[in-house]
Amino acid sequence: MSASEQLQSLIRSMETDLGIEPNAFIHETNQSIKIKDRNKKIMITKSMHQPEITKLDIRVGQITKVWKHETAEKLFCEEINVGEERPRLIASGLVAHYSLEEMQNRRVLVLCNLKPRNLMGFRSHGMVLCAVVQLENENEKVVLVTPPEDAVIGERITFEGLQGEPISPAQVEKKKVLLVLGEEMKTDDKGIAKWKEHEFQTSKGPCTASVTNGVIR
Repeated sequence: MSASEQLQSLIRSMETDLGIEPNAFIHETNQSIKIKDRNKKIMITKSMHQPEITKLDIRVGQITKVWKHETAEKLFCEEINVGEERPRLIASGLVAHYSLEEMQNRRVLVLCNLKPRNLMGFRSHGMVLCAVVQLENENEKVVLVTPPEDAVIGERITFEGLQGEPISPAQVEKKKVLLVLGEEMKTDDKGIAKWKEHEFQTSKGPCTASVTNGVIR
């Protein structure tokens, strides 16, 4: 008798001893596999239909400490409170656009589900969101996207009518979510931050920038 036949014989013997319908165990196992397969298909379908913007974990943050990078002239190094146990360490290329005083204690939007990156020896874990407009002299005007002053630190940005949980940093990179979003994240003609027609919302109102029709990145 083969090993497979011995196993089936043992299962039938156990079913008889326990008063279980013959092949019930095998049937239940097959049903379990079918249920798992169905659940996997449901998860894949949900992911396919989830709005891209809801795959991002964008939170209200506050810069608690900021200093200039020791060797990279364009970089600020920041500690940002996003409602976690410890502040996030994030580097931002904003030296040409803001002073240290303007950055200190400032409220910002932080994209949290990104893989950490080493920027000139500084390990940056996230990204602050800015609105960018192209100027006539080919320079760019870059301004921070700002939540309402009374927005809750750590609050996740929502989009009316859209639902979905953030995906992992690895998935954000693999699925090229930021590339897919392209220039669909913008400020409108009133400076309100939007994805398509959906506002970047907090419990205290929309997020804004001091430039209109700027691409958010």
